[in-house]
Amino acid sequence: MAIESSAARSKRPRRELKDPSPLLSPERSAQESAPGREDSLRPRRLNDYIGQAELKQVLGIAVQAASARGDALDHVLLYGPPGLGKTTMALVLAEELGVPCRITSAPALERPRDIVGLLVNLQPRELLFIDEIHRLTRVAEELLYPAMEDRRLDLTVGKGSTARTRTLDLPPFTLVGATTKAGSLSSPLRDRFGLLQRLEFYGQEDLEAIVERAAGLLGLSLSAHGCTEIARRCRGTPRIANRLLRRVRDVASVRAVSVNGGSTPPDGSVLIDADLVDEALSLHRVDGRGLDASDRRLLELLLQSHGGGPVGLDTLAAALGEDATTLETVVEPYLLQLGFLQRTPRGRVVTVAGRRHLGWPAVGEPTVKDPAVEDPAA
Repeated sequence: MAIESSAARSKRPRRELKDPSPLLSPERSAQESAPGREDSLRPRRLNDYIGQAELKQVLGIAVQAASARGDALDHVLLYGPPGLGKTTMALVLAEELGVPCRITSAPALERPRDIVGLLVNLQPRELLFIDEIHRLTRVAEELLYPAMEDRRLDLTVGKGSTARTRTLDLPPFTLVGATTKAGSLSSPLRDRFGLLQRLEFYGQEDLEAIVERAAGLLGLSLSAHGCTEIARRCRGTPRIANRLLRRVRDVASVRAVSVNGGSTPPDGSVLIDADLVDEALSLHRVDGRGLDASDRRLLELLLQSHGGGPVGLDTLAAALGEDATTLETVVEPYLLQLGFLQRTPRGRVVTVAGRRHLGWPAVGEPTVKDPAVEDPAA
């Protein structure tokens, strides 16, 4: 009988909880994380960046002032929900400043030498982007404090009685941090950022402009109504809008191949209208308000089995066969944003708007089916 060591067992990959709706998740998918896929749709300059008018104005003034002084831009903290363009804005800032941008993430900076290696190799005025900066270790934060404030790096060489401190001067640089949880940052780290800016969800007009621009870059012929449909269903997030556009492109390509007798037509030869968009997104069970199957399952369970609530989170998780954390962090936020769901001390409750969307009447109202909630799988 073979005996397996604990070290060998620790090397086994752990099973991770899968996102119940990867199409509408604002997190990057594996394909989008590959180099060259997402970057082709990213704007390069502030003038090309659509939406976030106040953010662009504040950062534009800061960039012009720093460039006029010939100094590095002050440190910037960008926070907000995922998929709104924090990484894109960091790349835009580097392009506007005319400096290179080094990109990393906080989980990759576990050991002190990782952050030290990045800092000592920075060039004057260079931009360092750290994604998920709230996940930095305590040691990494302590190393960043003097680097951000005094442009120096304090290192301890040796151990015990032979230990001594060495100070290395750093060139002027700009740290751009991105996080979805600004409250998780320690106060000393957050206070060292000169510019703290929040990214908001995008409006319908901005999303339509983003979809139209992406369709042009992908070489697609997209009608105005088709553009509106994609923008309505993307949950106010450009990353999801681009993802939905790619899925619509897949259906349009297959449709064009079948029409042309098996030959692949050039991109843009098939007009993507609202009907084609609806057909494509119906395959993924995305309705007219951006709700997917997981969202509707939660609302229908509350209505059918519990009269609309209130129901505790653990009860819902057990009934749906989902993890409670998944429901709270993945499914519920968009329903809360739309006003379809409420969190109360006694549990979750479906609102009047949520009832009407699913065709359930409020108290004293007849049943009225919302045309935007037709189950695409029906």
